Formats: sequence, C-alpha cells, structure tokens
Amino acid sequence: MAVSDELIAFAHRLADAAGQMILPYFRQRIAVANKPMIIEGREVFDPVTEADRQAEKAIRAIIERERPEDGILGEEFGERDGRNAYRWVLDPVDGTRAFINGRHEWGSLISLEENGRPVMGILDQPSIGERFIGVNGKATLHFRGAEVPLHVRQCEKLSDAVLCATHPDGYFSKGERDAFRRVQRAVKMSRWGGDCYIFGTMALGFTDLIIESAFKRWDVAALIPLVEGAGGVITNWQGGDCSGGGQCIAAGDRRIHAAALELLNA
Repeated sequence: MAVSDELIAFAHRLADAAGQMILPYFRQRIAVANKPMIIEGREVFDPVTEADRQAEKAIRAIIERERPEDGILGEEFGERDGRNAYRWVLDPVDGTRAFINGRHEWGSLISLEENGRPVMGILDQPSIGERFIGVNGKATLHFRGAEVPLHVRQCEKLSDAVLCATHPDGYFSKGERDAFRRVQRAVKMSRWGGDCYIFGTMALGFTDLIIESAFKRWDVAALIPLVEGAGGVITNWQGGDCSGGGQCIAAGDRRIHAAALELLNA
C-alpha cells in the first residue's frame, strides 16, 4: 500500500523538529556520555549527547500528540507499543561520533514501518541542508528548495567499485573483519567513516558498495526505502532481510552485490 501524502508531510515535520533541536548543539562544547557496546568481549565507545536525547523527545512528542495510535521505537527512549499497523523508528543523531568530532557525516534517521516493514525513510542532514527520502519506490534529495530524483549508478565489476564502511576495525568481529578484507582487496577504492551519510552518497550515485555490522533496527530501517527507492539493493550478509539490524550490505548494482556476498561467505 502506498504511503499517503499526509504521512510523508508528517515525516518531514518530524525531521524539521529534530533539526531544530540538534543544530544548536553542533560544533559546540557539549557533554558526551558513553553507552558502551560490547563486541567480542571488548568495550567500544558509544557516545550520546543532549542533542540525541532532545531531538528524540521532540519527535516523540509530536507523534504522541498527533498520531497517538502509532507505535514508536527510538534509540534513546525505547519502545512504545502502538494500536495500529504503523511504527516510527527513530535515530535522532546517527553518527554521534562524527557529530562530536565536528564533522557533517551524521544525520537524523526517521523511518515509518507498516506491519514491521520499513515503507518510508528519511535521512536528514540539517547542517548542510540535505534531506534524503525514500518512499513509494522512489528516492529524492530535497536541497535548496529543489527536489532531485536519485538513482544509484551501474557498476558491473567489484574491481571498479567504491566500497565504504563506517569503521570495520571498530565494529566487526574478527571473522567479520576477515570476510570484509576479502571484499576490500577486490574493489578499486575503499573509504572509512560516514555512518548513515554514506547511504545518501550511494543514492546519489557516488558509492557502489557499503558493508556494515552491529547495526540496530533504528540504524537501518530508514536506509532500506532510500537505497531501494534509488534502485539499489540492501540485505544482510546472507542476502536476506536486514531490517532487524546486525550485518548489512548495500549495493547500487545487483551484480556487485552478488559478487560481494560470495566473498563474504567464502
């Protein structure tokens, strides 16, 4: 079922509200707390700031006031069960490490699920005025008053591909790192960093392959409609559904997706 214009407009309002809360904190000296992740028995720094918390509070308040029947799942404040088929999945500052480093490679992720399936996703980067949205089988970039259709680029061979990942040494287990390096050795170029923003560059046609792990549902739900709407493919490392988080691989071209999957599982 198509997402209505009313719901799309509502999602844009949520992104506006998040941006208004986040921007006063960006490139400021703010307190940073740690919510450590444990990967293979080691503690990984996982920062959180008032920007994360205040943005999610603002989004949740709007949903609770105007769409009280909808469910909500957010990184900072957990889940509120809904009473219909819809659930909003929120990651108000995806890429908090980039955020506290003063870099723009972060974004607000807002997804709408229907019966557990992501049907709309927004990646908003308010500091540079870019908003990516995937919905109803299309992806667009909203920038400086224009709405630009997005399309991934064709890339037949891994040897011609640009591979991105946020931080393979930081988030992958040893076995995952070994699998990742097999793909890395086969591509033309690889770049680290970017968090959710690299999925925007894939939709723009500048990134061919993204491999990630240790995702949570709020890290990926908004990215699925965006990548698929731009013509790409996004799955787990076995080629199945990645909407629940964990391992994730996205590609602009199904041919290199298949080739990368083969190497990951060799």
